[in-house]
Amino acid sequence: EVQLVESGGGLVQPGGSLRLSCAASGFTFNTYGMTWVRQAPGKGLEWVSSLGSSGNTPLYADSVKGRFTITRDNANNMLFLQMNSLKLEDAAVYYCAKPDRPFFILRTINGIESRGKGTLVTVSS
Repeated sequence: EVQLVESGGGLVQPGGSLRLSCAASGFTFNTYGMTWVRQAPGKGLEWVSSLGSSGNTPLYADSVKGRFTITRDNANNMLFLQMNSLKLEDAAVYYCAKPDRPFFILRTINGIESRGKGTLVTVSS
């Protein structure tokens, strides 16, 4: 059974930083490109960032490019998202997501097979 468990969310002031983590299990982690998506209150799911199975080819939405960094630790089945210079509009529930096929890097929310329960990021002064 695929399990994705996010952690690291919290309350941060604008301009602050947070590091999100995702612990993955139930599948061969190092063969899947992994993704972060988010959902702000009252809005739809938004693709944020993806990373290839071997840690190559990081992709970012324009809204977070230059501020967020996606990384992974295949030895420990972990995915991370370092978020710097946070803005009010970054407030959302952040989800770790797995695509429906191996060696595939998502560039949108289409093709997500599984995602975790999410971790809440609140940006407020």
